[in-house]
Amino acid sequence: MGHHGAMSLRYDDVIGPLRAAYDDGAELRDTYGKAPWKLAERETFLGRLREHGCERLLEVGAGTGQDSVYFQENGLNVVAVDLSPAMVDRCRDKGLEAHVMDFLGLEFEPGSFDAVYAFNCLLHVPDGDLSAVLAAIRAVVRPGGLFFIGVYGGGSIVGEGLFEGDNHQPARFFSFRDDDRLQEFAREFFDVVDFHAVGDGDGRSQSMTLRRPL
Repeated sequence: MGHHGAMSLRYDDVIGPLRAAYDDGAELRDTYGKAPWKLAERETFLGRLREHGCERLLEVGAGTGQDSVYFQENGLNVVAVDLSPAMVDRCRDKGLEAHVMDFLGLEFEPGSFDAVYAFNCLLHVPDGDLSAVLAAIRAVVRPGGLFFIGVYGGGSIVGEGLFEGDNHQPARFFSFRDDDRLQEFAREFFDVVDFHAVGDGDGRSQSMTLRRPL
């Protein structure tokens, strides 16, 4: 992790390079399989959605749309968004409703979704804008609605900056947060329904299910 001037970085600064990296990597990423623990997290959230009678789901940072397809095949009304036009094309090829949008440009009616799913995308948002992003997501979820966040973090690497030696070009910005800090951000806008870690070391992932208070 490079920390060169990272504290001053804002979401607007990282969007361009991220979009370029994901546009470039779209085709390859579509061929990746998913680790069993990721499938398990997704399945658990589906169960929660059903328990809470959630029908309309927004996936932010949807990538090639593999998770959105899963939720759609399981009876949910899904909308996928990603900042990369190439990724959104992949989503549309899979029969999904998909839009090119970033987290601070979610152009949906307030409270128009029962739930939001965000897997490994909020780790690209600098701390300086994470609260604004969480507020934007909260705005599009109905009161009582659910929000799943999965991010790598809480391991030995904490901090933010460009990931040196990234397998994407240009190198992507990441923000890795410890467990307390991540939950602190979340509690500003949501109730924490569940928090747990999956895996260990630098592959450690934080899974959090949140609920917009009634």
